[in-house]
Amino acid sequence: MTEELLYLAHRIPYPPNKGDKIRSFHLLRHLSQRYRVHLGTFVDDEADWQHVDAAKALCGESHFARLNPATARLRSLSGLLTGQALTLPYYHNAGLQHWVNDLLASHPVRRILVFSSAMAQYVRQADDLRRVIDFVDIDSDKWRQYAESKRWPLSWLYRREGKLLLRYEREVAGKFDASLFVSREEAELFKQFAPESAHKTSYFSNGVDSGYFSPGREYPDPYPEGEQVLVFTGAMDYWPNVDAVRWFAAEIFPAVHAAHPQTRFYIVGSRPASVVRELARLPGVTVTGAVEDIRPYLAHARLAVAPLRIARGLQNKVLEAMSMAKTVLASPQAAEGIQAVQGNELHVAANAEEFEQKIVTLLAEKTCGQMGSAARARILADYDWDSSLAQVDALLEEIPESWALHESNRTRPLREKQA
Repeated sequence: MTEELLYLAHRIPYPPNKGDKIRSFHLLRHLSQRYRVHLGTFVDDEADWQHVDAAKALCGESHFARLNPATARLRSLSGLLTGQALTLPYYHNAGLQHWVNDLLASHPVRRILVFSSAMAQYVRQADDLRRVIDFVDIDSDKWRQYAESKRWPLSWLYRREGKLLLRYEREVAGKFDASLFVSREEAELFKQFAPESAHKTSYFSNGVDSGYFSPGREYPDPYPEGEQVLVFTGAMDYWPNVDAVRWFAAEIFPAVHAAHPQTRFYIVGSRPASVVRELARLPGVTVTGAVEDIRPYLAHARLAVAPLRIARGLQNKVLEAMSMAKTVLASPQAAEGIQAVQGNELHVAANAEEFEQKIVTLLAEKTCGQMGSAARARILADYDWDSSLAQVDALLEEIPESWALHESNRTRPLREKQA
């Protein structure tokens, strides 16, 4: 008889190639091959209701709760009165809690996998069940970074959120049987924040569907003839992405455009914030909004850029561009946790001046694309979903006596190219 498992995710884990859902989808698909998975999740984008049936096909019982971001933001303010991190009331839903309670009472569920810290609140009292949480990133540290880039009162609010959310993350990690993150660096940082749970904290890397993100296909060229394109991909209502493209467009691209007038900067991603849409007024900058398929935009770009100044975890946008055999220029924050040889498989620039210099140099070289084959080889060698997710199976069954048994599967960290 197939064993049953409860999987809770803060957003519907579908479609499979949408940036912030890639990891949660692959977890769902992997778990469904071994367990009868019951899925509880939110739908916070009306366009995602079309994917409900596809997600249901991978599950036993399921519950999809509608989440209106505007209403949720208002609801989150109750945390100011209760002393909670605002993230928790934002993702609180009485209907979902009732469904979880009924499911655990009526089904022989012995294992729970929680994706994203906010969803742990639904099973905080299920101490008799085996619980594993995939934090992915340290969300509390993102809020700390946000606070550093904002003025009062947002700086105060974000600093408060970071402090209270870390307290909650530590509580969850202490109660759960295992905690996972997206990279070694993220896991090691959390061990410093929560030393009491260090013995049961580890990570598994994101993978890439290298067959889907393949340079060996024909893609229609979305760019006008003669343009040399620098492309950035990602959800454009996500603050770290917004900050990245604003900084790049204002502080880096003008000098590049002056040196190479045929160069264009394309910002490709759904739901662009108003401040992102305004960037289209700048010379050489294009904001596409949502596109049906990002692969043509990657395939025909000269360079993929990832100038994130605020980041946690592993950046799918970098992995996908590498899988498409593109030369990628990333900030240290965007490159963190990616197993690649700097200067051979991935370029890194630490500030605006370095970005300018490296882009101008790369655009002037006929060899701009030679890094791509090495980048794709790295993806094929080290970013396979099946090998990464095999670790989750072991944790759902039993915590290893030592995390060292996983270290044989780890690849070397990002390092400087040897002379």
